[in-house]
Amino acid sequence: MSGGPYRNLRLARDGAVLRVTLARPEVRNAFDDVLIEELTRAFSEAREDSGIRVVVLAGEGPTFCAGADVNWMRKAGAYSKAENEADADRMARMLRGIDSCPKPVIALAHGAAIGGGVGLVAAADIAIAAEGTVFSLAEVRLGILPAVVSPFVLRAIGPRAARDLFLTGDRFDAREAHRIGLVHQVVPAEDLGAAGDRKTASLLAAGPEAVMVAKALIAEVAWKSPDDVATPTVRAIAERRASAEAREGLTAFLEKRKPSWAGEGEQSPGREKK
Repeated sequence: MSGGPYRNLRLARDGAVLRVTLARPEVRNAFDDVLIEELTRAFSEAREDSGIRVVVLAGEGPTFCAGADVNWMRKAGAYSKAENEADADRMARMLRGIDSCPKPVIALAHGAAIGGGVGLVAAADIAIAAEGTVFSLAEVRLGILPAVVSPFVLRAIGPRAARDLFLTGDRFDAREAHRIGLVHQVVPAEDLGAAGDRKTASLLAAGPEAVMVAKALIAEVAWKSPDDVATPTVRAIAERRASAEAREGLTAFLEKRKPSWAGEGEQSPGREKK
């Protein structure tokens, strides 16, 4: 990983796994301009690092992410319209960077995910929540909107659930988050890290190129008719079948051995940047 030091993030490499941890526990990992810039940079670097196959996003301390820092929001209240638009655009680019990262992203939510914290969960490919985690899109209670996170949250929970949660700002628990599709799994708090490790192992067992192509395929095919995507889907499977990775995967299966990419996720001494 290149780039300067990180103040509000903790980055650690475990083999092919990059662990990105929000590190502002004194303010419940709330967003400010520094954290937004650092998350944008971390995921940009992860995109370009061929050695990274999975990114795990978590929060330090008792809370995953409490949304926007109150002091930062107070400062934004004095911004001009142009300054507020630029500020919101930085947040939007951060979320798009997570969402479009070609490497699969696992979010591990605990304690609370509020406002932009819900956006982080929704932008991840796979989200696991600890029992007892509280979620809320509380922006309307402050007279503002969950506008920037809305594309990611709406994709996860659908417009019907959003009409309730966006308009009321009501809190909901991890089980409700699972029911409406915001998270994929709910586990006991003490099992959150292990659940993330199990999901990471599943991703590392798959062909790294195939995983990235599958993620791109979902974005291309979602909500389109079969006729509209017939050509790109046929092309995608034909290209994959002819790839060296597919040949290795099939050969390994027939020879009853692990493919060449297996074992890349075994832990190695962490390399941290702070």
